[in-house]
Amino acid sequence: MDKRTQLVLKRSLDLVLSFSGLILFSWIFLLIALAIKLDSRGPVFFKQARPGKNGKVFYIYKFRTMKNIRDENRKLLPDDQRLTKIGNLLRRLSLDELPELWNLMKSDMSLVGPRPLLIQYLGRYTPEQARRHDVKPGITGWAQINGRNAITWEQKFALDVWYVDHQSLWLDLKIIALTIWKILMREGINQPGQATMEEFRGEPNK
Repeated sequence: MDKRTQLVLKRSLDLVLSFSGLILFSWIFLLIALAIKLDSRGPVFFKQARPGKNGKVFYIYKFRTMKNIRDENRKLLPDDQRLTKIGNLLRRLSLDELPELWNLMKSDMSLVGPRPLLIQYLGRYTPEQARRHDVKPGITGWAQINGRNAITWEQKFALDVWYVDHQSLWLDLKIIALTIWKILMREGINQPGQATMEEFRGEPNK
C-alpha cells in the first residue's frame, strides 16, 4: 500500500471515529459537564494553543481538570494542588481527552500521532526531537502505549520520532488496540510522585 493511500485511509478512519464518537458519547459529555460544574467553579472545557503538524498552532480542547488557584504572587499553584476530585478521576480514565474528538474532526489532529505539547517547547527541541512535528499530533501514540507519562522526555521523543519513521495504517490499528488496553489497566498515567508530566526544559547541551 503506497503512502498516499495510507494517508487517505488514515484520514477516513479519523473522520469515521470522530463523528461516531461525538454521537455515541454525547450523553457522557453531558454527565461529565454536569460533574465538573458541581465539583468546582469554572468552565467545563479547557482550551489551549498547541503546535500541530509543521508547528502550525491550533487550539486543543479537553475537559477541565484543574482549578485556577494562584499564590500571593499570582503564580499558579503546582498541578497536584489544583487538580480537582472529578479531574483526577477523568485523568485516570482518560476521559478528559474526549473533547479532542472535535480536533480530530477538524483535522487539527489524528487519532494516532505524537501528543501535541506546549508551544514554549518548540525552541527547546533538538533537530531530531523536532521531527515529531513532521506528522499530525495524535490523541494517542507510540509513546503513550510505551510508558505514557511514566517515562522521561528523552524516551518519549525518541518513541515519537520512531513513529514518524515507521508510521503505517497497521501500526495505527495496533496502537489503537493497545491504547484501549492501557486505559483499562490504567498504566503510565503520571510520572512517579507527580500529578502530571514535569515541564520539559530542553537538552542541557543542545
